[in-house]
Amino acid sequence: MSAPTAALDRQVADYFQHLTVERGMARNTVAAYRRDIDRYVRFLASQGIGHAAEVTPVLLSRFAQDVRDGTDGGAPLNARSAARCIVAVRGLHKFWALESVTVENTAADLRPPATGSRLPKALSVADVLSVLGAVPADTPAGLRDRALLEFLYATGARISEAVGLDVDDLHTVVRGAADAAAAAPDAAADDAGPAVVRLFGKGSKERIVPVGSYATEALEAYLIRARPLLVAKGKGTPGLFLNQRGGRLSRQSAWSILKAAAGRAGVPGDVSPHTLRHSFATHLLEGGADVRVVQELLGHSSVTTTQVYTMVTADTLREVYAAAHPRAL
Repeated sequence: MSAPTAALDRQVADYFQHLTVERGMARNTVAAYRRDIDRYVRFLASQGIGHAAEVTPVLLSRFAQDVRDGTDGGAPLNARSAARCIVAVRGLHKFWALESVTVENTAADLRPPATGSRLPKALSVADVLSVLGAVPADTPAGLRDRALLEFLYATGARISEAVGLDVDDLHTVVRGAADAAAAAPDAAADDAGPAVVRLFGKGSKERIVPVGSYATEALEAYLIRARPLLVAKGKGTPGLFLNQRGGRLSRQSAWSILKAAAGRAGVPGDVSPHTLRHSFATHLLEGGADVRVVQELLGHSSVTTTQVYTMVTADTLREVYAAAHPRAL
């Protein structure tokens, strides 16, 4: 394939600067966009395109088809991956039009392929409890693992949010009481209030989420009995969840911790940290929580994203209807 021209490279670079600096997109999101845009730029170069203004709707349609069957030189994409790629390309062209790089948005009529609805996977409450109970909390690592999994289910945090936490982002009764005592020695310990955590979601958006009593108990056991031993092995990182060398726990390690617990609990299927996030949302809605409250807890920018979870609870609605309505059966 031909190499992209300097003009096209610069126009694409300006777009990624916009995503990172002006829109504050998360690093992982930008990396996903970059993979798709790089593929698109290689395609344009192979067609002899050296400037954004030279792209036509016909060329865009050809690219959309080529990524599905791999004729552009890349791996064939399924409908969902192709849709993600087209969304990235549409964003690029929208930016070019807004910045007057092109006269109009050439991709305005480009539509991603239909992907069909995909419901989030959620565990039953019984399975979640089995997984949480399958972590032996008799070692520093075990106390950390129990605290991590309890935290993920209690808050619905993304795994990247959890491993990125610092100790100062967490406010438990124990930590709150200590802080209060330092500021006002006569203050009562229970004035610290319930445990909460400050989470930083996509685009560094901040939200405050309550932490349930079970997770709080597990976190306090970890903070008092395990974390001091782990942090002593490292360089004094402020991270909340630490590895055996005293550094911040990685996403891969957190994933392995959950998979091991699910295996010990005998819970089948691919149980991931996102599974606990799905379960958190589903169980809240099944318990009667308002969808907008769940939206706020999950850190979704749009309630439409959260509403997919309401579909998961349809079976519960049917059961309640069948049990409660006099003419249901």
